[in-house]
Amino acid sequence: MLPTITPDKIDLPAGTIVKFPGTIADYEEILQRLGDRSIPRLRFRDRHILLMSPLPQHGNEIDVISDLIKVLLRHRERDWQSFHPITLRYGKQAGLEPDACFYIENYQAILGKGKLDMSIDPPPDLAIEIDVTSFTRIEDYIPLAIPEVWIYKTNELRIYCFIDNSYVETNASLIFPDFSIKEIVPQSVDRAWQVGSSVALREFSQTLD
Repeated sequence: MLPTITPDKIDLPAGTIVKFPGTIADYEEILQRLGDRSIPRLRFRDRHILLMSPLPQHGNEIDVISDLIKVLLRHRERDWQSFHPITLRYGKQAGLEPDACFYIENYQAILGKGKLDMSIDPPPDLAIEIDVTSFTRIEDYIPLAIPEVWIYKTNELRIYCFIDNSYVETNASLIFPDFSIKEIVPQSVDRAWQVGSSVALREFSQTLD
């Protein structure tokens, strides 16, 4: 199946990445055409537009990691609001679409909002990217100033914290300092592939009791 991009239709096979020159106006037009669709994913970078259609593996991994975060937050008796996925924009700048993000400290500030504007709303505390068919450039997140970004790729989790207007890779999560997140996440994703997501998450929850 070949990609289809016309004025009336955008249809990409799973695992496809399409890149072509474009302007911020082109980005706006495609964003409007996509509406509430979560696929394909859209990104504007270096005067080019990228359209990406994730593989099933991508969706499975983000579900496991998002559910794992919820287990940890419940264990710590923390409230949150999560989005999966959502376009985050600072005013009229090109936006980013993390695979998932979590509001924890400021979750009440964005309750009931269908769209977020980072020039008005606080940034999420945590954004998560799954790199299966594409790659995330952490520098793209600097304008949004999200305190913590996780990038998961090929059984490895990389954690970045926003410090002094740039991202610094760290070995520990500031949100979950009492847990070995860099080990827990890959182990949970791998276990989910072996026994199923619900079983893997239930097993992890039992270790917290």
